[in-house]
Amino acid sequence: MSLVHEKSPKHCAKKRFNFNKFHKKLLFTFSTFLLTMLSLVLLVWLILHPTKPQFSLKDTDIYQLNLSGPNLINSTVRLTLLSNNPNKKVGIYYDVLQVYASYKGQIITRETSLPPFYQGNEETNLLSASLVGNQLPVAPSFGYEVGRDQKIGKFVLTLKVIGRLRWKVGTWVSGRYRFNVNCVAILPFNAIPSGPLSSKQGALCSTIV
Repeated sequence: MSLVHEKSPKHCAKKRFNFNKFHKKLLFTFSTFLLTMLSLVLLVWLILHPTKPQFSLKDTDIYQLNLSGPNLINSTVRLTLLSNNPNKKVGIYYDVLQVYASYKGQIITRETSLPPFYQGNEETNLLSASLVGNQLPVAPSFGYEVGRDQKIGKFVLTLKVIGRLRWKVGTWVSGRYRFNVNCVAILPFNAIPSGPLSSKQGALCSTIV
């Protein structure tokens, strides 16, 4: 007569209980890990959430601004910008910097690239650019608008910076973020200009990151 081994209901219940206990431990471990990661991400975000950089216009000079045809312009603009990083614990990598000038919504110079650089905590840097526009198309009303501003005695020039930056905290470096800077320079515009239009009056710029 052969022996028949059967597991009692009590034995099966015990195994089932151990199995459920294992799953509970696994679920608890996963939940703890997930909660820790979310807390870490929140903490990093609170610590690293940086203040956007500040730009200001130091001086602007227009050396050339003339129509070479009915709807074509030649221009030469030089400017100096101050870039400030207001963050106490966050550095900034400026990977891309492109500057151009516009007048009443019309682009009058080509984009000029500035060298990339790193800006440390609470650091200020001086940026200079020479902008040139050769045979750029403009609206037929361009000459009229310039003549009207000459009578008023003020020439309003818009200077824009577009680029990409990265934030740095310790050894951690973020991904790239786009940023846009918009500056407005008001230059005295005499009826008979005797030299370049110049403005040494500083002006704050608006920055969007």
